[in-house]
Amino acid sequence: MKGKWRRESILDIYNLVLALVLFVSPWFLVRATTAADLDLWATSAAIGVISVAALLAFAWWEEWIILLLGLWLIASPWLLGFAHTRAMHFSIAIGVVVAFMAALEIWLVYDKEDE
Repeated sequence: MKGKWRRESILDIYNLVLALVLFVSPWFLVRATTAADLDLWATSAAIGVISVAALLAFAWWEEWIILLLGLWLIASPWLLGFAHTRAMHFSIAIGVVVAFMAALEIWLVYDKEDE
């Protein structure tokens, strides 16, 4: 599905906006540790790049990677040692929304294929 607007493309735009919010958050909101800052920047950059790629040329694997990145945002505060900080709450909240939207898009795409 290259270059064609899909009904589900709006979810990729939402993920792109969340990636931008997550990218700027270490500067404005959740300054915690270097590990937290690097995690939020790297994960947001990956979500942003994959969201743009999904908008330009959708492939099924892109949403699975975004789902995994959302789950990573949920788990990373404990794995990287920035639990019990404001960055943890921000990472988990954005991670839940990103993972939900990726799962929703996966479900919508597979549901459409069954028709």
